[in-house]
Amino acid sequence: MQRVPQLNGRSFRKGGPPFFYPTFDRPDECGKDVCQFAMDAPHSPTNGLPDDREAFTPAALISVDYIAPPEPLAPFITTLYHFRCDEPVIRDIQPAAIGQLCLFPHGKGEMQFAAGHRDPNHEVGLLTPLSRATPIAVAGPFHAFGAALTPLGWAALTGLHAGEHRDRLLSAGAVLGPGIDALGQELLAAYRERRMSGRDCALAVGGFIGANLRPLNPRHCELVAATGQWLAASFNPDVAALSGVAGYSARQVQRLVERYFGLPPRALARKYRALRAAALLSAPNLAMEDEAAIAEAFFDQSHMIREIAHFVGRTPARLGDATTPYLAEMIDQRNLRELGG
Repeated sequence: MQRVPQLNGRSFRKGGPPFFYPTFDRPDECGKDVCQFAMDAPHSPTNGLPDDREAFTPAALISVDYIAPPEPLAPFITTLYHFRCDEPVIRDIQPAAIGQLCLFPHGKGEMQFAAGHRDPNHEVGLLTPLSRATPIAVAGPFHAFGAALTPLGWAALTGLHAGEHRDRLLSAGAVLGPGIDALGQELLAAYRERRMSGRDCALAVGGFIGANLRPLNPRHCELVAATGQWLAASFNPDVAALSGVAGYSARQVQRLVERYFGLPPRALARKYRALRAAALLSAPNLAMEDEAAIAEAFFDQSHMIREIAHFVGRTPARLGDATTPYLAEMIDQRNLRELGG
């Protein structure tokens, strides 16, 4: 294939909400099956998908704090976060993300998914793992705090099959019970009245998660860990290499990987190949060996562009767009910690 685009010399403002992931350069690049986050506002675009870089919210108007979870919760929470933007409209995109427990003290709307269903952004919400990039357009001001969950965290907190419930924005109370609604309303009120900071609210969400984790099958945990290592070892890992892990047959591995990660192994490998390639391509300096590895990972350049656009939401040439702060942070290597990073 042709050499992948050199994207050297770029810098990113670090900080983007973990509940967001990529968009597409133009509506005709993503097709009719792409999710959208179209908010209930007279000025919200009908398709939720910006078609030029001026449409995106400038990075200088967005502030995000990441808060490390307490060490005992590290296997279950990738990060805690507090996001703020006080613009009347916020537009960007969210890549194929992991699950989130997210609270929204400011900002209303809904998500419209590829299958055609719509979910409102409940004040105390549960974003299930996403299988593809999702454009967003938010009627602001928009503030949020919460936690990004690892595959183990998703299973231990929710008990939901990630594959059967992917691509949804649910009421957290409907899944986790009245306790999260009661705590959530307390935190939302305290935040709005400025009695608690976003950091303290996020830490309180982490405390709820720590107190409500369910025990998991140790063999399942072994398989999840092995799957993360398998994904991290190669851009194109051999699915057969997972057969026999933790004593499971190939068919059992297929079912359990989808249960914890939201996609079966082959599709999951596609997703993380795109995310890892995007993370490398968006770095300020792309090493020659990384460029060569990316080139070997795809059939040709058009294949690479299609895959990154599908899962990350932009073509490689747009990964360095300084007006897309969510994207810059969400494809950062340190946010792929489920791969053992």
